[in-house]
Amino acid sequence: MRTCLLAATIALLISTPALACTGSVAVCETASNGALTLIEGGVPAWVVTEPMADAGVRDAAEDLAHDLTGLAGRSGWAQDRAVLIGVLGQSPAIDALVAAGKLDVSTLKGRWEGYVQQVVEAPLPGVKRALVIVGADKRGAIFGTYDLSRRAGVSPWSWWADVPVPVRPNLYVTAGRRIDAPQVRYRGIFLNDEEPALGEWARSSFGGVNARFYQRVFELTLRLKGNYLWPAMWGKSLWQDDPASAALAQRMGIVLGTSHHEPMQRAHVEWARGKGGAWDYTTNAEKLRGFWREGIVRNAGRDAVVTVGMRGDGDEPMTSGTATKLLERIVADQRGIIAEVTGKPAAQTPQVWALYKEVQDYYDQGMRAPDDVTLLFADDNWGNIRRLPKAGETRPGGYGVYYHFDYVGGPRNYKWLNTNQISRTWEQMALADAHGVERMWIVNVGDLKPMELPTSFFLDMAWNPKAMTMDAMAYYHRRWAAEQFGAGQAAAIASILDRTTRYLARQKPELWSPDSWSLTDGTADRVLAEWAALDCDVAAVRPKVAAQDAFYQLVAHPVEAAGNLARLYVTVARNRAAAAAGDPAANRLADEAERLFANDRAIRVRYEGLNGGKWRHMMAQTHIGYTSWQQPDTDGMPEVRRVAPGTPRTPVAVQPPAKAKATEIDAAAFTATRPAGAVRWVTVPGLGIAGRAVMPWPQTAAAQSPGKGPALDYQVTLPAGTATIEVLAAPSLDVTGSGRRYAIAIDDAAPQVIDLWQGTGEKEWAEAVSNAVRATRSRHPVAKAGRHRIRLWMIDPGVVIERLRILP
Repeated sequence: MRTCLLAATIALLISTPALACTGSVAVCETASNGALTLIEGGVPAWVVTEPMADAGVRDAAEDLAHDLTGLAGRSGWAQDRAVLIGVLGQSPAIDALVAAGKLDVSTLKGRWEGYVQQVVEAPLPGVKRALVIVGADKRGAIFGTYDLSRRAGVSPWSWWADVPVPVRPNLYVTAGRRIDAPQVRYRGIFLNDEEPALGEWARSSFGGVNARFYQRVFELTLRLKGNYLWPAMWGKSLWQDDPASAALAQRMGIVLGTSHHEPMQRAHVEWARGKGGAWDYTTNAEKLRGFWREGIVRNAGRDAVVTVGMRGDGDEPMTSGTATKLLERIVADQRGIIAEVTGKPAAQTPQVWALYKEVQDYYDQGMRAPDDVTLLFADDNWGNIRRLPKAGETRPGGYGVYYHFDYVGGPRNYKWLNTNQISRTWEQMALADAHGVERMWIVNVGDLKPMELPTSFFLDMAWNPKAMTMDAMAYYHRRWAAEQFGAGQAAAIASILDRTTRYLARQKPELWSPDSWSLTDGTADRVLAEWAALDCDVAAVRPKVAAQDAFYQLVAHPVEAAGNLARLYVTVARNRAAAAAGDPAANRLADEAERLFANDRAIRVRYEGLNGGKWRHMMAQTHIGYTSWQQPDTDGMPEVRRVAPGTPRTPVAVQPPAKAKATEIDAAAFTATRPAGAVRWVTVPGLGIAGRAVMPWPQTAAAQSPGKGPALDYQVTLPAGTATIEVLAAPSLDVTGSGRRYAIAIDDAAPQVIDLWQGTGEKEWAEAVSNAVRATRSRHPVAKAGRHRIRLWMIDPGVVIERLRILP
């Protein structure tokens, strides 16, 4: 019988405040002097917009009124207190308050998507007090409105993850004023790789990927303070499939773009539908220009960021090499079309050039887009940013990053579960921010579900990257858990979320197989014990949480599904070992493996049956039976073997004496740290295979001379001879072309310089991302057995060290 011990016991001893009731315009459950009564006795304040208000602002106001009704627990409102919402210069009531000196907008005008929230006395006839939400522009008013809703206790995932609105019959907004505005201009998501799960679900739930579907996507994006979308594009066109979708985006305030390989506001499938011929600018330029022109014409009067450039048909390279002159001609012709159709210089239409995969080669070899075009750098599809501008470099169009939480491609698709550590996202996106990337952050979220946690984190950080400090990141799991489930179990749930994503990030489950974990050195037992501990923690917390459907989707399901898959593969491995030895236990293990395979399907059915079958098809992604990078058409039961009665046992070979194990040291378990001026090593909580890692800080520090930079010391016991030290680092890439180096020595020996990637290629990269670490080795003479010091120096910033191994 397995005994469950709650791994997060200490978390249960810590309380989290339900609402952060400090500062100006804070939402509290107790009244204070000068506060607005938002809800009292179950009666909410009146939400007011004017008839001439923008339709998107009115929509957000209606959502707020609905949210307040849910929080109050009943319908109706009080008309002597209000929430007044509008746009500066477009609302007579708000402009009158400004003119009367009652509303301070002195620092708001001209701030992109900025808003002020201020408690105002007697703002309207018959209204004693109001919270005024005024946007510098339309989206500013919308974000200010949804911000109030979220701080009052309504999760942005209320619809998308069945998070119930808590009943809070008494809520107050403290007196004062607060102003907020985003630091990144375009903050968005890319719905991609959306078949079979999201696509089938949308067709089942909405009749297609249509305006009804996108209304839910747009609202979620706005509630998360995002403003930008690359629509689903696997055989789909937002514009053609339902023209109402694009009009709805404009109404609601969503900026539409197209993905990195879909230029000029055209979905790629539209080219095939229109039978345009070869997707080749050297032979079919006239038809391509006409196709692109239609995209700009169709978008007239709507907010957009136009993708320029060109990749090959089907998201492939355009040519076998870097045809720089051709691509420069393409971009110039596209900008000519933009200028012609809009009747104004191309520079006045926001554009982006995505430096994705081989397109970065053009940039590295000297091609430059016009200065007004945003340069969108990309990661390697596995969360490692490939290139960034040098810190301090600026350009009118600015810079962006395209990041991935989901991917279809080598070395293996990963689409099934959320395998993304927010600590890793933080480290990479904080690096981007330090290098001045503030024009665009967009992330591939796949099917959107089950990427709720990292999507929230990415967009929260994008709003104000510098506010997402290391401490804020470390607390984020708990903050997010409290937002979905309340304060009582937030710390325990945070621990579950942290460990679940850590275990899944070590290797994507699509890469798992019966050969993943050794049966003889304790690795398989350790892995199963980790998932068993999470099972116990989920079982302990589940009865204490009211939102059962949300809890299953966001917390329990990934533990149950991944743990079951790990048990399946280990059981198959044990079955094969037993069968090879002629052991009849192989038959019992085969039965158990088949039961676990069937349970995988049962877990999917359980998820999809939540809330009356609301999520039918959403867990349709295959994940068992990979034979290459591409997903299998169906999940396949791994081969098991049976032993016929009377089969003689195979003699078990005498095992040689067990080899000595490597000595493992968590990089954060240093015995001394030695800064070099303002440059130092810092410990990042939650990051990497060990749950914490070290990296140089600040992230834009200058490269250091070997042996002169900040250092970390580790005290170890070594035998005489030669010590081989393996350093496990995050597979971070060289974003500026300066290298990814560290130095290492034992005692007072000269430091050895190690570059993570020097002399490597596709094979080494694939191995590193598959195992979530880049391993490098160095050999050191040890003259005398006993205690010694390993010293690790920084050379280049961006090197994240997770673990050291002293190999036998």
